[in-house]
Amino acid sequence: MPSRRIAIVLFNLGGPDRPAAVKPFLFNLFNDRNIIDLPNPFRWALAKLIAHRRGPVATHVYDQIGGGSPILPNTQAQATALEAALPDIGEVKTFIAMRYWHPFTEDTVRAVKDWAPDEIVLLPLYPQFSTTTTASSLRVWETTARKIGLKARQHALCCYPDEPGFVTALSEITRQAIGRAEAEVPGKVPAIIFSAHGLPQKIVDKGDPYVAQVETTVGAAVKQLALDPAQWVIAYQSRVGPLKWVGPSTDEMITVYAKEGRPIVIVPVAFVSEHSETLVELDIEYRHLATSNGAAAFVRAPTVATHPAFIEGLARLSRQALAQNGPLQPGCSGAACRGQSQCAMTQAGA
Repeated sequence: MPSRRIAIVLFNLGGPDRPAAVKPFLFNLFNDRNIIDLPNPFRWALAKLIAHRRGPVATHVYDQIGGGSPILPNTQAQATALEAALPDIGEVKTFIAMRYWHPFTEDTVRAVKDWAPDEIVLLPLYPQFSTTTTASSLRVWETTARKIGLKARQHALCCYPDEPGFVTALSEITRQAIGRAEAEVPGKVPAIIFSAHGLPQKIVDKGDPYVAQVETTVGAAVKQLALDPAQWVIAYQSRVGPLKWVGPSTDEMITVYAKEGRPIVIVPVAFVSEHSETLVELDIEYRHLATSNGAAAFVRAPTVATHPAFIEGLARLSRQALAQNGPLQPGCSGAACRGQSQCAMTQAGA
């Protein structure tokens, strides 16, 4: 009897792969109604304006890491590792669907349809659910799959902020970073900043569970690490524009700890692969901010990437999704969403 064919689709943000792709990438990002809640043609026009104005700055950012984002090869490495971790469930093939740059969702839907799987697992590489990330990717996938006629049974994961493998990988990486900071500055307790991408406060106020789920992730890691409450803080990076964003901001906390002369350890908790916001914002811009304000040391923990515990966690989630009868397989408990009105569990009627 032939084994069942399982397609696993990894969702990620995407990133420009060359300088000429920066402006189109920015346009695609800001033309997403989950990012800017305006009707067209107003959203289209605003996205064009933002891409034009921010293009030169963003191009300079990517110039510092070779002219393009490494997010696609990093995601490909995760896809390969996940495929190898699932020999027990059938014939598995992984696919990548990027939201704002190649490979786009439509190309991936067509590739999956051509492969003709029996079942499909939709796996966002966003551990914490947000309407601006996971919801956007799932919305576009559903619309596109319907248009192209992809009929195979689908299982969508919404989030996994406290998945044991993810938390173990994050904790191990954090522990190693703390060790490096302690070795650089013996006798001084490092200040640990768990840094996540920020959101405008108004999005959170509408019921987006992202901030609550970031807190769930960090709470699980802190418990595993047995950290003193005075030793760590959650902060948010990548703030842009005039709107009020969730806080505290990562740069503000770096400045506070640096001026105290403390060693600083910064840990990305919402990014699972390296890209401009880790390699430039954290590694270059925030390192300069820390050292120029007197930090005793600055250590940045890597993302979980292909850490074996993280990959095994994704494999475990995939198995759970395939065993689920319903259309949505949440990877978190209801408590992790804290009843937020825009949580995927609530939207699915869970």
